[in-house]
Amino acid sequence: MTAQSVVQLHEVSVRLGPVWALKGLDLCVQPGERVALVGSNGSGKSSLLRTVHGLLPPDQGRIEWHTGLRQAMLFQRPHLLRMSALNNVTLGLWLDRGQGLNWAQAMVRAGEALQRVGLSAVASQDGRQLSGGQQQRLAMARAWGRQPDVLLLDEPTASLDPHAKREVEALMAAFAAEQGRPLTLIWASHNLGQVKRLASRVIYLEGGRLLADLPVADFFNPAELALHSPAAHAFVQGELS
Repeated sequence: MTAQSVVQLHEVSVRLGPVWALKGLDLCVQPGERVALVGSNGSGKSSLLRTVHGLLPPDQGRIEWHTGLRQAMLFQRPHLLRMSALNNVTLGLWLDRGQGLNWAQAMVRAGEALQRVGLSAVASQDGRQLSGGQQQRLAMARAWGRQPDVLLLDEPTASLDPHAKREVEALMAAFAAEQGRPLTLIWASHNLGQVKRLASRVIYLEGGRLLADLPVADFFNPAELALHSPAAHAFVQGELS
């Protein structure tokens, strides 16, 4: 593992039942990178995120994480409890032993997190009764409160209306820019416009294999992409047509 990388995968393969969700992936992510994962449904994007987060152990290969790395992950549909927005965030922080917060301290930080995502006005409302966009921002507040080094997001705007998508995108960009140390973003997206706006690096997956790994400018340069990966080029052209 390089001294600067936050996570490194070595020939990682993951099996889900009879299917290989990931096949022989080599990947190294540096601090502060904004890495977008693209590909069709079933290409391995969600499996890669869950593997990096430790939810799916590799069947083959190995993963190295930077010592002391703090991670947080957001799913496409937030998992919220039937309690206030404030308590949804507070409970997550209080249960995270790595934070070392008592309930009162966790509540203070939860209030700051809600303010950061623009949800202070709904702090007392049931988190499960909020709109889809508000629920995703609530999940982002819960993640932001953990002060992560790496933020993983699985299709964070897929089910949102255009206004809510813009709000979540703005928060992703702001989170990446505001940390005292670099915050690394790794997220799956079907929205190539979003990828072009937010990513510094793009990874294309197909059938569990990594077929392209390029800076964002090269990925959206048709001639450059076609040279590196005809499969990724065909995918992009199909999405844009």
